[in-house]
Amino acid sequence: MLNVSLFLTLAMFLLTFINAQLIRIPRNGRDLSASVAVLLPVRNEAANIVDLVASLKVQTGISDLNFYFLDDNSEDETLELLKREIAGDKRFSITNGQQLPDGWLGKPWALEQLRSKAKADYFVNIDADVRIVPRAICAALNLLIDKKLDFVSPYPKQIAKSFGERMIQPLLQWSWLSTVPIRIAEKSGRTSLAVANGQFFAVSESALSAVSGYSASKTAVLDDMELARALLRNGFKGCVADGSHIATCHMYNSWAEVKAGYGKSLWAAFGSRLGSFIAIAFLFLTGILPLLGAIAGYTAGFYALEFVIISRIIAARVSGGRFLDAFLHPISTLLLIYLILYSWSARGKVEWKGRTL
Repeated sequence: MLNVSLFLTLAMFLLTFINAQLIRIPRNGRDLSASVAVLLPVRNEAANIVDLVASLKVQTGISDLNFYFLDDNSEDETLELLKREIAGDKRFSITNGQQLPDGWLGKPWALEQLRSKAKADYFVNIDADVRIVPRAICAALNLLIDKKLDFVSPYPKQIAKSFGERMIQPLLQWSWLSTVPIRIAEKSGRTSLAVANGQFFAVSESALSAVSGYSASKTAVLDDMELARALLRNGFKGCVADGSHIATCHMYNSWAEVKAGYGKSLWAAFGSRLGSFIAIAFLFLTGILPLLGAIAGYTAGFYALEFVIISRIIAARVSGGRFLDAFLHPISTLLLIYLILYSWSARGKVEWKGRTL
């Protein structure tokens, strides 16, 4: 078994190293004359809305740029704060969310409502907990246009402060940097290689319309991944990119929020209970067994542990994370396995933004 661990971790190290050299990076580039609609569903985001709007107001480099907010029946001060912050700026508009229809989840429905109101060459959706630098949207679209892509997902730098956040959040980028050959994925169009993050996602209007908009992911808990797969299935091209230089995201503020956030979605990440079992087995072989083998004095265990930690360090360098946290990878693995099991046990019970998922 340790030889299997050694093989897997070596392969992960090599793939992470290659991906780190090849990953697309959005550059500031030229100004754009295209029309761009930024779609922003918000629900109970009073803690984020002021800083979010501030980062949107300073966006430059696009001649026709508009921001479409949808207040999804917030129960806090989100709407009042939003109205105050955008007052007098004609680039911003607010829509009140309609009742959630049967067969839809909240975020895809909110995005689809906004899409029906916006007219643009490109659509960009940004989560409320994301902060972007002044030319971030322009840089993302320059990458999309220059590489002749239909969609691009610049992965934000994940801000992690508490111990629980630091153990889990860095696994987001590392998981695909170490397992998905990103340049092959970009060219092949295979849905099994799709990587996307709805925190920051840009897509051409023509491609989005061809898949019937956000209805393509209306029932998906991981709507960003499902939208990317729908686009790939229909012959469109896209990729994940290193967005750590142009965007940051602080998703959670505590272990309790981490648990609730992942509890609502991890059960869907691997397709089925069998898929989750395979994922857990893979995590054990690459994150826990190497440590056990190293402690027992096996050379294969020592090298396997070294390879997986180095892959984490490379991922931290790419994503702007803390490289020292890589040395605690076995703890991260144990916590992730726990979250996968918890997500299945809590399916249909976890409450997020006032809704049960």
